[in-house]
Amino acid sequence: MSKTLDAKKQMRCGEVRKSTRPGKKVMKKVCQGGAERLIHAGDTQYGHNISPGARKNFRARHNCATASSNTPRGLACEALWTAGGSKKTTAAKGRAAK
Repeated sequence: MSKTLDAKKQMRCGEVRKSTRPGKKVMKKVCQGGAERLIHAGDTQYGHNISPGARKNFRARHNCATASSNTPRGLACEALWTAGGSKKTTAAKGRAAK
């Protein structure tokens, strides 16, 4: 059985965890209308600038105020770019942080 199917069976509806899909940061199990699916968000090729200015810019650029939490855009907005956190920049593997 594949890694994704195992993860899907073990997860609760609404649970967010590290993605099993190569190149993605997080995944969430969404259960709607009797159907279950996994959504994935975040590109591992990019670092993560979590300064307040970067968060505000990302949220405005992706219109996070109207994003449904059951979409990849909504998952990125709530799991990766919510308010809070310390001021720091992390870079992807092999790249220097700015």
